[in-house]
Amino acid sequence: MTPLRIASFSSDGSGGNPAGVVISDHLPDPDQMQSIAAELGFSETAFATPEGDAWRVRYYAPVGEVAFCGHATIALGAALGAQKGAGQFDLNLRDAKITVEAIEKNGTWQAALQSPETWSRQLDDKLGVQLLSLFALTGEDLDPMLPPTLAFAGVKHAILTLKDRTKLGQMSYPFEAMRALMAEHALVTVSLLYIDGPRLFEARNAFASGGVVEDPATGAAAAALGGALVDINWDGLRTGGSFEISQGMDMGAPSRLTVNVTGTPGASVRVSGAVRWM
Repeated sequence: MTPLRIASFSSDGSGGNPAGVVISDHLPDPDQMQSIAAELGFSETAFATPEGDAWRVRYYAPVGEVAFCGHATIALGAALGAQKGAGQFDLNLRDAKITVEAIEKNGTWQAALQSPETWSRQLDDKLGVQLLSLFALTGEDLDPMLPPTLAFAGVKHAILTLKDRTKLGQMSYPFEAMRALMAEHALVTVSLLYIDGPRLFEARNAFASGGVVEDPATGAAAAALGGALVDINWDGLRTGGSFEISQGMDMGAPSRLTVNVTGTPGASVRVSGAVRWM
């Protein structure tokens, strides 16, 4: 059960979000999975074991289990591809069933996940004010083009869009206060976004809920954003299409996520990217 260390959504062979991957003939008990995840110290570690024609998968952050993690799924997909060959793998998660596709191009592995079903709604005003306060922001810092949103793709994410790129680069917050607020509202991440163009976003994701200050690339949040943008028909996405997310630049870990949507509200979202072994 030697963990693999794989960075997902890497950009030009660098950066990406490190994840642990453990593939074994049985899942360790929960305490052992938690211990391994804490020892690795990555934002998430994926544990997988064969289950019929599919794979049973669990995700652990350093401080607890997570129902779904995008970048660890991408890492797992690439690891399964390297072991079993390119193709699609069915994954039975704790709360959902999804797929991940492993793709090899010129000796480099990529993977694409299909998220759980999605939903979104306006973020509660009180929660929005509390989050802004923790980030030392106000309503004046928000971009009205994309109002504060609560979005779901396997787990819940709050989305706040800023009109000033400088504010995004200055992201900071009191860790324990943020973790308590996220736990109260069952938020897995809080996404701060900047709109670089109709189909290009820059993102930073606070992940205090998992014991980590920030994720350099967040596939689950990308899927949730995809579902939310379809719900409001952002730039005509009700007819389907794709957009890009640049993340991790402010952390020195440049990452790139490609998001494809069908255009159907509530549908699964495809999130893809390249990986690198660490």
